[in-house]
Amino acid sequence: MRFWDASALVPLLVTQAHTRRLTALFRVDPVAIVWWGSAVECASAVARLERAGLLSARDSTQALARLDSLTRAWQEIQPTQGVRDTARRLLRVHDLRASDALQLAAAIAAAEARPSGLPFACLDERLSAAAAREGFEVVAGS
Repeated sequence: MRFWDASALVPLLVTQAHTRRLTALFRVDPVAIVWWGSAVECASAVARLERAGLLSARDSTQALARLDSLTRAWQEIQPTQGVRDTARRLLRVHDLRASDALQLAAAIAAAEARPSGLPFACLDERLSAAAAREGFEVVAGS
């Protein structure tokens, strides 16, 4: 079981540089824990790729179908007051955007405040650095 940031989920949906490694990681341990907003973040990433001409409409539709399949299997951390409070603290401590603070706060909640026990899959450098400082073992795509 591991926490998956949206940056690590997108390569499961569309072929990218880290797709092979992250797909293998997911196959070994398909129990994904995510922030409740991850499905929207992933759909946003797919839409941006399509608008940029990096994905065809057909490939985008297939990626969103894969996302739907993933969402049926993953476990979501809901937006509780505790998650919001933790995210606010993280914003003061780390150089994070609001969505990244919410991702990391959700991971902390999933780890029951014991980050060393829950691997954190992430490709975002700032979020990875903050997660490591919070005590998570960060698993990147490389």
